[in-house]
Amino acid sequence: MKEIKAIIQPHVLNRVMDKLHQLPHFSGVTVTDCQGQGRGLGAGGHYEPTAESIFFAKRTKLELFCADDVCDEVVRVIREASHTGNAGDGVISVADLDRVVRIRSGEERDRAV
Repeated sequence: MKEIKAIIQPHVLNRVMDKLHQLPHFSGVTVTDCQGQGRGLGAGGHYEPTAESIFFAKRTKLELFCADDVCDEVVRVIREASHTGNAGDGVISVADLDRVVRIRSGEERDRAV
């Protein structure tokens, strides 16, 4: 099992969700509004905090679980649907999960998602 987290620009959320729902094995997603700051390097190549540079950009975080064999496809879909080519497009992380349990039924692993 894998956990995928993606931090994307809010304006691409509908496009990403549309593409995820087209996957036959899409098991659902948690969506959270968040804020963050990227590398923040200025013109000189280093970070200098000023009144203008201390800000957090609005972002959207997606969190979902999937089986190992579909992980690469889910990551590809998120990446392609959220790509604009501009700075701040976001990041996707993938982590292995030891255990996933559905609260309602007690099902585990792939059956839980």
